Amino acid sequence: MAHDPAWRLDALGLTHDPLGHPLEYPGRPPAESGLLTGDHFVPLQEEYGVPPGRRRLGAPGGEPLDDALRRIRRPVIAERHPVLAVGSNGSPAQLHRKLAGRTGVLVPMTYVAVGGLVPGVSAHVSRPGYVPAAPVLLPGATGRLVLLWLDDAQLAVVDATEPNYHRIALPAEVTVSLDGAGPLTGCRVYAGRHGCLTDRSGRPFRLTGQAALLSGLLADLPELGRLIGARGPEVFVETLRGDEGLREQVRALWRREGRVAEQRGLGRAPG
Repeated sequence: MAHDPAWRLDALGLTHDPLGHPLEYPGRPPAESGLLTGDHFVPLQEEYGVPPGRRRLGAPGGEPLDDALRRIRRPVIAERHPVLAVGSNGSPAQLHRKLAGRTGVLVPMTYVAVGGLVPGVSAHVSRPGYVPAAPVLLPGATGRLVLLWLDDAQLAVVDATEPNYHRIALPAEVTVSLDGAGPLTGCRVYAGRHGCLTDRSGRPFRLTGQAALLSGLLADLPELGRLIGARGPEVFVETLRGDEGLREQVRALWRREGRVAEQRGLGRAPG
């Protein structure tokens, strides 16, 4: 595929992935639906009521997405796995980093309306030192998230990057729809294995920018700062990114202090 230089990830400001820049977690999302193809993100026209495979790439009048995929002998939308991105998988930079060198970087990413589920906060610290997202069930809530359309090889690669999550079918009470094209079925999500973090009242934290989130967590539980010797987000990340034992102590502290809730329907994987 030939692409406009304006669609390069660097031209769009989409090159900082959270693995390399932890305080930027969950990473910058795309401004619109599109196709991540190599180091480009080609916009996908928002056409009300039109299924994603028939939406046009690039400028109005461009080639339909499925036609473009078929022409280069790649799986069309109906042959792909729809996976809801709750955290950094919705960042083209993070997805590119996960896939590049392991399988083809060619992933449709479409914005969808989601009901009954919001991005919360997982009760663990990741290896890069940030506190990542986890889906949280919240009846009545509505929001807009990115849906990834992964082929078989891409799904296997992304699965391997999610050791703290298990991929499950969305519970029946969670709805996903695409701009008038009707509800989408068969969607999956990476559910956290460690539960979600809650505040003093037992309400799940909502995902925010990492710096604000870490500042809030440190203020909410002073013992956390004393344990790791951190008063701010920068020291938190730098201290924990290289210390697996300390990350486990943080996870144990949250559980000991009663700040972890399991999500029925999004709980631990069997076994």
